[in-house]
Amino acid sequence: MWSVDPRTGKRREQVAAEATHADVDAAVRAAHAAREPLADREVRVALLRAAADQLEADGEQIVKAADAETALGGPRLTGELARTTGQLRAFADEVAEGAYLDVIIDHADDSLAPPRPDLRRYKIPLGVVAVYAASNFPLAFSVPGGDTASALAAGCPVVVKAHPDHPATSELCAAALRRAAVQVGLPADVLSVVHGFDAGVELVRHPLVAAAGFTGSVRGGRALFDAAAARPVPIPFHGELGSLNPVVVTEEAARERAGQIGGGLAKAVTLGTGQFCVKPGLVLAPRGEAGDELVAALTAKLAKAEHGVLLDSRMREAFLSGVRERAGLDGVEAPVAAGEGEDNTVAAGFLTLPARALAEGRTHELLLEECFGPVTVVARYTDADEVREVLSRLPGNLTATVQLGSAETGGDGGRGAKLLAELTALAGRVVVNGWPTGVAVAPAQHHGGPYPATTSTSTSVGATAIERWLRPVAYQDAPEALLPPELRDDNPLGLPRRVDGRRES
Repeated sequence: MWSVDPRTGKRREQVAAEATHADVDAAVRAAHAAREPLADREVRVALLRAAADQLEADGEQIVKAADAETALGGPRLTGELARTTGQLRAFADEVAEGAYLDVIIDHADDSLAPPRPDLRRYKIPLGVVAVYAASNFPLAFSVPGGDTASALAAGCPVVVKAHPDHPATSELCAAALRRAAVQVGLPADVLSVVHGFDAGVELVRHPLVAAAGFTGSVRGGRALFDAAAARPVPIPFHGELGSLNPVVVTEEAARERAGQIGGGLAKAVTLGTGQFCVKPGLVLAPRGEAGDELVAALTAKLAKAEHGVLLDSRMREAFLSGVRERAGLDGVEAPVAAGEGEDNTVAAGFLTLPARALAEGRTHELLLEECFGPVTVVARYTDADEVREVLSRLPGNLTATVQLGSAETGGDGGRGAKLLAELTALAGRVVVNGWPTGVAVAPAQHHGGPYPATTSTSTSVGATAIERWLRPVAYQDAPEALLPPELRDDNPLGLPRRVDGRRES
């Protein structure tokens, strides 16, 4: 695999060879053999913390390599590295605390009808996890990212299919994580990396791979999802595929702060050159003077936005053709034309059309699909019925946002509460009077949503992401001496648990 500079499109260096069938098989089998030593919770805690330390120690080199391969910029990548090490340490804390095991003990009770046997339940790791790295987050959603961190935390070895946009960054991060494994007494092969398209297909089909995590396009993700389901033994496939991330601006919100909303929208659309998975791609804004003021503010901001470099030439061409096709639809206008910039860059912009065009027919369905890059669509509505009709036609999303006026957020909520309910049906995270860009790593976070946003109901960010790589098992009437320590009455590991219906901590 070659490292390519997206600013010039020129190859920089050959980093690694594409993995053969034998290479993939060897990586998966070595990972499978590492399951037993990885089963020790204390060792996993040490691994996750050591991994964070090793990444920080190599941080300057990693950020430099990532910037050369993605053009995302040193400040952005430095922040992403901090996010990556932070989530590794957060998962270490989660494993140390132990609540993720969901220990439940119900002692035998002959007084019940029918009598209850002794039952003890907890969660165990699935096995080897295949992780498919993302293009737009070379650290936080790639080799050392959330899928890898949560899988290792669960006790699952990982084989990562590196993204071709940043092979050198992937190798540097893999080396840091493998050093961390050896440092704490684990085999380095608890994590390995393979390169190449064919390797990705081989990986999801390998009989020793027990689950997969993916972040990328609908087309690529759906192909792997189907392959995972078509195996002789199907496996869970947790894929993040695409999201429009709709925004609804009420008339009252536009009257109160049109300029602020227009400016905030411009920032959300251009952040990372529009390459965030939660970029707002469709905005429902009111007709009339307040809506006009919002559009004017958005126009002023986007007209002055700096041109940016997309992650690779393929994405640039897809963005340019996508914008042209959308702008050519009947009734669509471009107050600020998104498109080609100088020196391999792209210009940000937005499109407008009446909301009824989206609500009435199928001629504008393309506008309801994600266009990856710095562009959004502003659909101008006349009443609440038009908003409702457009929302009813949207696919599943990672996020949905509503901008409300002050009177719509108090009392019984009124219109605000109704909008929130409508948006809740569409997305995994609903944002009120803010913007979806920026996904906080926190225990309560949910980064997922109805298909095609994700292929499961799980999250890839936050503490509960660990649940994807675990399965529950219950023991009935097992003698105490045969039980795993997590399920014994004396609770030797000091785990939080529920015993006979009561929470213990």
